[in-house]
Amino acid sequence: VQLQASGGGLVQAGGSLRLSCATSGRRIFSSTSMGWFRQAPGKEREFVAAVNWGTGRTAYADSVKGRFTISRDSAKNTLYLQMNNLKPEDTAVYYCGEKRAASAQAMSGMVKYIDYWGQGTLVTVSS
Repeated sequence: VQLQASGGGLVQAGGSLRLSCATSGRRIFSSTSMGWFRQAPGKEREFVAAVNWGTGRTAYADSVKGRFTISRDSAKNTLYLQMNNLKPEDTAVYYCGEKRAASAQAMSGMVKYIDYWGQGTLVTVSS
């Protein structure tokens, strides 16, 4: 299983970016949840947002609620993260992750149990 993350870059505070995570050649089961996690230098990887592939239900970390929106395109097998009003503290490497048989809400506690990870994409927010 390969997850290909893209869309990172350098942006000024208050700006926007959209991350994508694509996977192909397979079916994603409806019980699967996919999410975005991030890791800043010197810090542990943390949960950002998740969506259940079948129900479309979402979950967000408090730090990004109201600014980030996670979505998926089932036809394209692609996960997205729209990030608005970015802040310098959002600077990190962002990873997409997939966990089978998990709810979106449960993904916040699944950092150590993710089945598949993408390669990461760097987001840098300047002040």
